[in-house]
Amino acid sequence: MRRKYIAGNWKMNMLPNEALSYIENLIPKIGKTENEVIICVPYTDLFYALLASQDTHIKIGAQNMHWEENGAYTGEISGKMLKSIGVEYVIIGHSERRKFFNETDEVVNLKIKRALDCGIKPIVCVGETEEQRDKEITEMVISKQIEKAFEGIKDLENIIIAYEPIWAIGTGRTASPEDANNTIKFIRSKIKELYGEEEAENVIIQYGGSVKPSNAKDLFKMSDIDGALIGGASLNVDDMAAIINYNC
Repeated sequence: MRRKYIAGNWKMNMLPNEALSYIENLIPKIGKTENEVIICVPYTDLFYALLASQDTHIKIGAQNMHWEENGAYTGEISGKMLKSIGVEYVIIGHSERRKFFNETDEVVNLKIKRALDCGIKPIVCVGETEEQRDKEITEMVISKQIEKAFEGIKDLENIIIAYEPIWAIGTGRTASPEDANNTIKFIRSKIKELYGEEEAENVIIQYGGSVKPSNAKDLFKMSDIDGALIGGASLNVDDMAAIINYNC
C-alpha cells in the first residue's frame, strides 16, 4: 500500500521567526506519524525551517526553482543552491506560477529534469480551470500537461504528482472525494499508458484544492488519493496537524 504524502504550501506567507515557531509547535502534535510530512516554505524561511526540523521526520521543500544550474538570472534560485542547504522537495508547475508568471508545460519539463539532476524530488502540479471543467475537457487538458511535463523522463520513482483543480484552489470549493479520485484514477491510467503498470501503481498522486481537517479523512480513504498538497490550511499548525493525523 502506498504511503500518504502530506505537503503544506505556505505560498508567500510566514517570516523566519514564524517558521521556527510553527515547526517547533508542529513536531509534538504529529508524534510518530507514518505519513510523509513535507512543508514547502518561502526562500527566506528555508534555512530556519531546515534548522527547526533537524532530527525529525518533517521534510522541507521549496516552492519553485530555475531550470538552469547557474547564470545571469537575477532573482532566481537554482536547484543546486537548494540542494546545498538540504532541501529535499520542490513544487513545480503550481497553477499560480502558470497563471501569474506564465510558466508553460515546457518550462515545467525543464525544471523537473533539473530538480532530478540535483537530487531534489519534484511535486509536479497538474489541473484544469473552471472553464475547462465546464467544457468537459479535464482529461484532455491533464493528459497534455502530463505528456509535456514528463517528456524525456525515464521513470517517476522520485516524482510526486499533485492534482489541483484550479477552480478549487483558495476558493473554499473542493472536488468531491469521488470526483477527485476519478480524476486521479485517470492520471494513473495515463501514467500506465506512458510508463507501464508498475510505475502507475507506485507513483504518488496527491490531491490539492481547499483540503482541510473537515474533508481530509474522506479524501484520503479514496483508493487512488495518496495525500494532499495543502495551501491555506497548512498555515495553521492545528489544522495541519489534524490533517496529518487524519487516521488517528
